[in-house]
Amino acid sequence: MGLYDVLKTKWTNPETGNMPLVRKITAGLIAGGIGAAVGNPADVAMVRMQADGRLPAAARRNYTSVVDAIGSMARKEGVGSLWRGSSLTVNRAMIVTASQLASYDQIKESILEKGVMGDGLGTHVTASFAAGFVASVASNPVDVIKTRVMNMSVEAGKAAPYSGALDCAIKTVRAEGPMALYKGFIPTISRQGPFTVVLFVTLEQVRKLLKDF
Repeated sequence: MGLYDVLKTKWTNPETGNMPLVRKITAGLIAGGIGAAVGNPADVAMVRMQADGRLPAAARRNYTSVVDAIGSMARKEGVGSLWRGSSLTVNRAMIVTASQLASYDQIKESILEKGVMGDGLGTHVTASFAAGFVASVASNPVDVIKTRVMNMSVEAGKAAPYSGALDCAIKTVRAEGPMALYKGFIPTISRQGPFTVVLFVTLEQVRKLLKDF
């Protein structure tokens, strides 16, 4: 969010006070990609810890904490395992950040320009919920593939279930059909919608406070 605002400040047209949609998307892609690359080890740990309870007792990893998960992966599978699926994490974050931030700003600007509502809570809630929906639609397929790649068990001497993101996507669609990429969409929008509303409404209030100072 911070990096997006920095880029937005640099790329906004000083005369109109607006930034073209293409630049908003580009700023979101850059900001999301950098943030995801840094946070990937914690993301892998989260995915594994959430999935552990669904595994057979003998196959469970039984991590006691995020620190234990990261340390255990580094020791047993090598430091590189902490960035397993990083391309997916980065791609997902780029898609989510770009679609979420760009659509929020664009929808908010459209509402204000057409005079539908003023620059207040109603506009912020409307634009943020719409942004959450756009982000959910754009990111759900990547979420499904990312989770499967990160959670796959790779046994020594045996081939991995998936050789990469594209292989996972192809095998998933072949075995389960295209709509398999939208499994979990209702939980995704149920999480993404309220999260995006809280995020942007809070952000707007913080901006207002900082502007007053």
